[in-house]
Amino acid sequence: MMLVGACSGSGSSRHVAASRPRRATVRPPAPPAEPSATNIYAADGVGMFVPGTQGVPSHVYVPNSDDASVDVIDPTTFKVVDHFPTGRNPQHVVPSWDLQTLYVNNDLGNSLTPIDPKTAKPGKTFPVDDPYNLYFTPDGKAAIVVAEARRALDFRDPHTFGLIKRVPVGCKGPNRMAFAADDSYLIAACEFSGQLFKLDLRTMEIVGYLKVGGAPQDVKLEPAGKVFYVADMRAGGVHEIDGASFTQIGFLPTGPEAHGLYVSRDSRFLYVSNRGGPKNRGSVSVVDFATRRVATTWEIPGGGTPDMGGVSADGKVFWLSGRRSREVYAFNTETGKVLAKIRVGPGPHGLCVWPQPGRFSLGHTGNMR
Repeated sequence: MMLVGACSGSGSSRHVAASRPRRATVRPPAPPAEPSATNIYAADGVGMFVPGTQGVPSHVYVPNSDDASVDVIDPTTFKVVDHFPTGRNPQHVVPSWDLQTLYVNNDLGNSLTPIDPKTAKPGKTFPVDDPYNLYFTPDGKAAIVVAEARRALDFRDPHTFGLIKRVPVGCKGPNRMAFAADDSYLIAACEFSGQLFKLDLRTMEIVGYLKVGGAPQDVKLEPAGKVFYVADMRAGGVHEIDGASFTQIGFLPTGPEAHGLYVSRDSRFLYVSNRGGPKNRGSVSVVDFATRRVATTWEIPGGGTPDMGGVSADGKVFWLSGRRSREVYAFNTETGKVLAKIRVGPGPHGLCVWPQPGRFSLGHTGNMR
């Protein structure tokens, strides 16, 4: 991909104390494993930490969208151990491409708040326009700010966050995306118009739109690198999209308000968070990639509203925010039982479990490769 003025890597931990990130030379992490033709997540398995994440303390970072704050959870005690302010309407906590900085996306605050994961402390918030969500190109040369209100993808320098190119999006509510196995394109969802779009990363141009209806949310590519899964809150399940032809090839019902998509550490299963509908009877559907069927469903005793999160580094715990419930859930991935419900601030959304195995981050709450 040709980007004028872009640099390799993403913001480092030295940026945290600065008013804005400074340009720095960052050496790409050494890969612990190479993705294979049958598993693009081969470098994300248990214990596959690169030097930049080895020894980093484990925490769960929870952005409270309705409180302009982040709660920090100790995953060993299931206790909130810190709380700090951010900009207005924080939506997601996103690891940088080089794994050295976490960025809180303050959507209505038009800003990012950096966190140093080595200390779990925030740095100074700095301005970035409309950062509903944040991703990084697979080569690390650009950050992609999902400017939902502007209906655009903003390609930005991953250090200074200066604008490289704004790509207007011809559908409403762009929100989440996933990248092709060969890094040549991305597929993203538009929640408010029931559409997907495909963008060529070499030209930074949209090459097609696909109407799926409903309210598409999270997007995840299967380990084999061919089928994209798209959660749909209104349809209560996941669309199956052939990435090469950009056509819908199936639909799998999961539960009310299907929202977030996460791959298990062994790359066998897709965890689908179902937020629960008006009765708040949320659940997690476990989809078997081999059969493309729901293998089992995990219920939440007493109900809940599971939204977004991530899998622990050892693969044993699946963490999700309870969007309408002011709580965070920790599921045992072997039994599906809820280990803890942890009280947090109002409107918890895109929580990040950190550190995670992998060579680099593609953004969101920890999409690793």
